[in-house]
Amino acid sequence: MHLLIEYDHKLAVMVLESPTRYLPLFSQACTTAQTRAKQRSHLSPEFTVKEDVQVRITHLPNHPSLVRMKIPGSEDIGKLVSISGTVIRTGVVKMMETQRLYVCGKCRGSFMMPAEVEQYNYIPKPTRCMLPLTPATPCNTVQTYQEIKVQEQVGRLMLGTIPRAIVIILEHDLVDLAKSGDSVTITGVIIRRWRPAMVGERPDIAIIMRANSVLVHNEQNSQITITNDLKDEFRSFWDAHKAMPFSGRDVIVRSMCPQVFGLYYVKLAVMLVLISGVARTDPSGLRVRGEAHMLLVGDPGTAKSQFLKYAAQLVPRSVLTTGIGSSSAGLTVTAVKDGSEWQLEAGALVLADRGLCCIDEFGSIREAEKSTILEAMEQQSISVAKAGIVCKLNSRCSVLAAMNPKGRFDVNESLSINVALSTPLLSRFDLVLILLDTHDAEWDKTVSDFLLPSMMDMDDPSQAAPNQMRASSSWPFEKLQAYIAFVKSSFQPESTSASEQVLTRYYQAQRQRDQLNAARTTIRLLESLIRLSQAHARLMFRNKVLVQDAVVAVVLMETTMLSASILGSTDALHTKFPDDPEGFYWELEDNVLKHLGLEELSTRQ
Repeated sequence: MHLLIEYDHKLAVMVLESPTRYLPLFSQACTTAQTRAKQRSHLSPEFTVKEDVQVRITHLPNHPSLVRMKIPGSEDIGKLVSISGTVIRTGVVKMMETQRLYVCGKCRGSFMMPAEVEQYNYIPKPTRCMLPLTPATPCNTVQTYQEIKVQEQVGRLMLGTIPRAIVIILEHDLVDLAKSGDSVTITGVIIRRWRPAMVGERPDIAIIMRANSVLVHNEQNSQITITNDLKDEFRSFWDAHKAMPFSGRDVIVRSMCPQVFGLYYVKLAVMLVLISGVARTDPSGLRVRGEAHMLLVGDPGTAKSQFLKYAAQLVPRSVLTTGIGSSSAGLTVTAVKDGSEWQLEAGALVLADRGLCCIDEFGSIREAEKSTILEAMEQQSISVAKAGIVCKLNSRCSVLAAMNPKGRFDVNESLSINVALSTPLLSRFDLVLILLDTHDAEWDKTVSDFLLPSMMDMDDPSQAAPNQMRASSSWPFEKLQAYIAFVKSSFQPESTSASEQVLTRYYQAQRQRDQLNAARTTIRLLESLIRLSQAHARLMFRNKVLVQDAVVAVVLMETTMLSASILGSTDALHTKFPDDPEGFYWELEDNVLKHLGLEELSTRQ
């Protein structure tokens, strides 16, 4: 559209106001141009003129009257507009009769009657001869046809607003361009549609769109604008923290869910899950996921839901649901009967493709329904064979789940018994953090002082300083959101031999130990370590996975083990941010490398 505006501004305005009149003329002009080009040039006989040509209009001017974030209304009937949303339902591909040949009984002349798109492609039977108006022309009388339903983007709606959806008609080459879960921008004409008048039925009128062009953009950072100033600011930040990188990292991690005090390991783990690792394809052609999954298991009041809500806000393409409010079809995909036809409707894991799916009250999902998400979490696809529809949908998303333990958590029992999850499902989570409320009086006082600063003696600088430092050393929400999107799109970390030695040695040590976490010590443990180390390298703003990244991955994995061998019993809930991040890391590195027998890989300077 920008090229048309530059060429003829008045013509562009007429197309926007009367698209049903001018777009067919553009298509006819394309056919005429082909014919003239073939006549004037000496082309080979095998070159033929393509009769069925469709002109597509994309990239309308960014004006609220043309580019919509909400479903258009009746005032937009007959106008060319563009809407952005998520495909939640796709219908089957059908053949539509566009016109029908009739022969007059008196003059024996033939003429065509076009289908009424506004009446569900109904072709009325003529009551008189229409030969002078619509003579028969040699053209196709059938074409491919598909209906999809697009829902408004939830992240761009006002609080408390229920997202609406609109039916989109796809024709010709637009059929099958979009599938359930895709984020799309569709340009088309808004029309009304109603059923033909029949005895005993109400001809309800609905507003739909007849698509002219479809753009599919599934990248997560497509909705985040990262300016050059922000990129320079990120580079300057790490240049300033080159000598103390872990202090810079903790500034970023502290910005995660700032309303929650402490929980150092939990905030670091959630940050790595949002950034995730790099997807790769093995020699056999099988895709190995790069998205990390995490499960928070804890007592009530340990801020599990707070992390889920904040993470869902950070990621533009995210879905937040609960185990009680979701069935297996609500998490994966379901077949819905619309009239006499079956259509696929996407669930939470499909809608969160290339994003994040947050599932609260994960333990409330019925056992039969938990098995349906096994394929979605590991293979990152959902195979569908319902109502005669056989296909495969993508669910390339990270899963951040939270649940309460089954009864009181018993450290002497295995993890699968405490959380009442099957071994296959539990092994798919890269991290399982246990948050146990042990009623620590000192910790309770610290949290109270954080939540109730008015109760503190603000005249005492030693009491006021911690809160002021936390407020001044953290990043704002928009900056943190842009940073996550930037490092995910800019860095593809590669492993080094030293980091691979650390991860391999730790994996071998866990396999040989007799521990309570048999469900966790599978080959997926090594893949999880690789993903976490790659995510930490991205967080540290680099393209190489160093020993430091591998050590942090091992430390986080140790916090998930009930019988940790290196750090001992680690309480993930009652952990504060270290006062000396550099010294705290060097101590962890010494312990990890000494336990693994790899002291020669130490990076201490």
